[in-house]
Amino acid sequence: MSELERFGVSMPGDLLDTFDRLIEDAGYASRSEALRDVVRDYLTARRWEVPEGEVIGTITLVYDHHTRGLEHELTSIQHDAEAHVICSTHVHLDHHNCIEVIVVSGNSVQIRQLANRLISAKGVKHGQLSCTAAQE
Repeated sequence: MSELERFGVSMPGDLLDTFDRLIEDAGYASRSEALRDVVRDYLTARRWEVPEGEVIGTITLVYDHHTRGLEHELTSIQHDAEAHVICSTHVHLDHHNCIEVIVVSGNSVQIRQLANRLISAKGVKHGQLSCTAAQE
């Protein structure tokens, strides 16, 4: 980790009061810790906006496993993108519903395309791409 540097930030008092309440509720020990997380989140979001940005994330799918051909389709899509799929976990929620969490890595555009293909598959009830990136 690099050396810490101090800097000043100016903001309206009501905004700072709201920020202080929220970071206290979240359990932050200081404004500095919270601001570091805010900056990291911003940098991660920007990395996902750069087409050639290398990113990691998860794709979460909830679906009815009784939907004809769906499990085969989801598996085929993942096999087609094997260079981006690191691993997946499949959990049976109840008699009908399953959740699958797929850890992915690669180019931000390709990961979004993979997520869109999986989430839009007929029979997927809900899907979400959670974007993150390894910090440098």
